[in-house]
Amino acid sequence: MKELAHISTNPSAKPDLQRLLHAVALGDQEAFAAVYDTVAGSALGVARAVLRDQAQSEEVAQDVLVEVWRTAPRYQPERGSALNWILTLAHRRAVDRVRSVEAAARDTKAALLDISPPPPVVAEADALSEESDLPESLPLPLPLPLPEQAVRIRGRAAAAARSAVVRRIRVFIIFSC
Repeated sequence: MKELAHISTNPSAKPDLQRLLHAVALGDQEAFAAVYDTVAGSALGVARAVLRDQAQSEEVAQDVLVEVWRTAPRYQPERGSALNWILTLAHRRAVDRVRSVEAAARDTKAALLDISPPPPVVAEADALSEESDLPESLPLPLPLPLPEQAVRIRGRAAAAARSAVVRRIRVFIIFSC
C-alpha cells in the first residue's frame, strides 16, 4: 500500500520557529501545534541520544514541549535560534534525568551498604539494661538534667532508676542518629 505524503510547491520551506514562538508566547495554540510538529522529533532524538531509553526519552521530550509552551516568553532571539533553544532545553532536561537516576541508584546502594553496627554507646546501653547486677555508680555518656543526676544513689531503687535512665538515653541516641 502506498503512503500518502504532502507535496508542497516549496519542499525546503520550514515554518519560522522564531515567529511561531512569539505567537506561542502570546498563547496561540495553533502556533504551538506547528512548533510541536516541527521540533518534537528533534527533541525526542536529542533525549534519546542522552538517555538511551525510549520511554524516558518520550517523557523528557513531552516535558520539554510543555516547558516550551510555558516559557516561550523567555525565548530571546538575539541569543540563538529557536530550534537551538528548544534542543538545548531537551538536552539539559535529559542530562538532569540521567543525573537523577544515577543519584537514586547511589542512594539505594548506600542504603543497602549502610548496615553498620550500632554506635558503641547504644551497644553499652543495651548491655547495661540487660544486666541484673548494675554497677553502683553508672557513668552516664550524656549530660542529663538534675533529676536524672540525682539517681546516683545505692541500692535496688537506684539500679531500677539507672535502668530507666539507660533506656531513655538509648532511645535518645537511636533517634538522634
